[in-house]
Amino acid sequence: MREQSSSFDIARMVVELRAHIGARVRKAYQPHWEQVMLRLNSKTDGASDLVIVRGRRLYLSDRDRPMPMSPSPFAMVLRKYLSNGRLVDVTQHGFDRILTLHIDTAVGVHRLVIEMFRDGNVILLDPEGVIIQPLTSTEYASRILKRGEVYDWPPAQVDPRDLDADGLNEILKVSDADIVRTLAAKVNLGRGYANAICAATGIDPSTPISNLNENEKNGIMDVITSMLGGIDSTNAHGWAKDTESLNLIKTGVSTGEMPPYLEIAPVALAHMDERLQIEHPSLSAAIDAWWGAHDSAAYARREMEKMVEIGEAEETAGSRLGRRAEQQEQAIGRFHEKAGKAQNIATMITENWEHVNSLLIQIRQAVEKQGWDGVRAAVKDVEWIQSVDPAKRTMQAFLPNEDGRPGIRIELYVDETVHQNAQRHFTVARTQKDKAKGATKALEDTERKKRKEEKQRAKDEAAGRVGRVKRSKKLWFERHRWTMLSDGRLMVGGRDARGNDTIVKKHLGREDIYVHADLHGAPSCSIRVAEGFQTDSAPNPTLPEHILPLRLTQSSDFGSPNEMILEEAAQMAVCWSRAWGGGGGAATAYHVGSNQVSKTAETGESLGRGAFVIRGQRNWHRNMATEISLGVVAINGIPLPLVGTPAAIESVCERWIRLQPGTLKKESIANQIAKATGLVHDDILGCLPPGNLQIVEDRQLITQSK
Repeated sequence: MREQSSSFDIARMVVELRAHIGARVRKAYQPHWEQVMLRLNSKTDGASDLVIVRGRRLYLSDRDRPMPMSPSPFAMVLRKYLSNGRLVDVTQHGFDRILTLHIDTAVGVHRLVIEMFRDGNVILLDPEGVIIQPLTSTEYASRILKRGEVYDWPPAQVDPRDLDADGLNEILKVSDADIVRTLAAKVNLGRGYANAICAATGIDPSTPISNLNENEKNGIMDVITSMLGGIDSTNAHGWAKDTESLNLIKTGVSTGEMPPYLEIAPVALAHMDERLQIEHPSLSAAIDAWWGAHDSAAYARREMEKMVEIGEAEETAGSRLGRRAEQQEQAIGRFHEKAGKAQNIATMITENWEHVNSLLIQIRQAVEKQGWDGVRAAVKDVEWIQSVDPAKRTMQAFLPNEDGRPGIRIELYVDETVHQNAQRHFTVARTQKDKAKGATKALEDTERKKRKEEKQRAKDEAAGRVGRVKRSKKLWFERHRWTMLSDGRLMVGGRDARGNDTIVKKHLGREDIYVHADLHGAPSCSIRVAEGFQTDSAPNPTLPEHILPLRLTQSSDFGSPNEMILEEAAQMAVCWSRAWGGGGGAATAYHVGSNQVSKTAETGESLGRGAFVIRGQRNWHRNMATEISLGVVAINGIPLPLVGTPAAIESVCERWIRLQPGTLKKESIANQIAKATGLVHDDILGCLPPGNLQIVEDRQLITQSK
């Protein structure tokens, strides 16, 4: 299943984006590190979002998508230079996977270069072609993508649109590979399209080039011409994985995952099954149908990654030590790479002593005669020198390659000799090698700690304990008392007078239901009619199998709560009140509509903090038992203790304990639960009812089965 855009996709996106020439760039966002989004506003077509998923795909979409309140630094740079700019052109570099947006601003035409090969990149250029800011700064053998550098295109590839029969024959003549590899690499079509050409012509993909006859070569050229001609059409094609997947896509049935596409292309592909083909009005529409829902949730994924940091999970799941070891390994590789590069440059400077010395002498003489300003203007016409820096008294020069042409670029200090310039790089190489040695020792220490923690984790997994979770912030409802009712609905209650005020003012909506125990000082509780929990379709892979994965959701599918749900809510309101600490076995509670709850007192009376007036008829629930159960669930990937009625908890949790008022301090019970489950002690303590308690039944939560 291909995820990355092909050169054909980029060529089609140029066509589709050119239809939006004249549109204004309104906003730029970066909802996730991997994604950049430009909001385009056209007088004729309205607003549309250009979604750029680095190294993978780009397309136009009209989906609603949440965005961060505070833009990222890169998004701020795009806004600064491109806001209200007008899109004047869209181009593709040859037939490469590089698309460029030309945006006219008050100071000239800026270019936004979108590279879709390797890991991808998005580079903002000023009108002179100098890099203002890349999404990711990096350095290659032939070019540098950093702020302030002149942007250089990658080495040019063959553009099949410029080929004729003679040009194709020349490529085929010198190739020693089979036909599919030759078309994919030498003709720059990519493997998928090369296979499609082989299928259309009936040629075995593994056929050596030398075995092709003239008719087969002409047939290949005809198919290439036909495929390239289809780029300018409007429709696009998708192919499902199988017949069942095709029916799911056509009916629009959601499985909680991405639609089961196998491939999407702007032109028909002969090697794909026509019976599984789906037509789309544009390539953007096709990509949006496949990846749109996933990409529109990018901000939610980023927030999830920020909030949850697994501390004792496996390396692939984000382990703290695993990440540290991976970073150290990468650092060692970078140190060795930099050392090798510096060593190589130093050696090349020495080997090209006469060439470098000649450049240094010429620059020194030119500076004496013309000054630095004159030299800066003069070097623009010098093939072997790219630029000079008067402040640093350096120049960017080229060393000759094997053909005697300008090759690798180096920095030379004008006032130093060839030997001194080479020695600078030798020194850098030694420094990087020393850093690599230090990083290697640090990696050995990390690996030792990692092995120790893995042993402990194996013991925890055998006992069914969850891994510790480091969180930057808690879920909103954890500031209050909370529970999940049997239908998955969320119920929250105040912990004190201030909390009661918050529940009623912020978390008691128009359709929500107010619940209160008939005792002084009892918490104000809200049954959230349209907010609750559903099974997580992408659970945290590090959690034990017995823990139910849930995800917080807002949905109208919950409907109005029935009598059983209202009884459960009344029982929890009683358990959160002083009825628990009083030692009684039961108490009374009531529920009313949210419109019956008011902070306005009768004339001549006043209400204190956390107090409210209930007007109208109350719905009573009598003899509510002071009994709860506690289990373990994972909400949004975070393992948490879940307290609720026995009916609600014991139906969803494999392991649980049942609690009643008793003589044991809740700190003692919390310690037992934390030790047995691996949950955070404070999380457990915060969910237990006020007062002492006792365990009346333990279903393998504290006393694990052997």
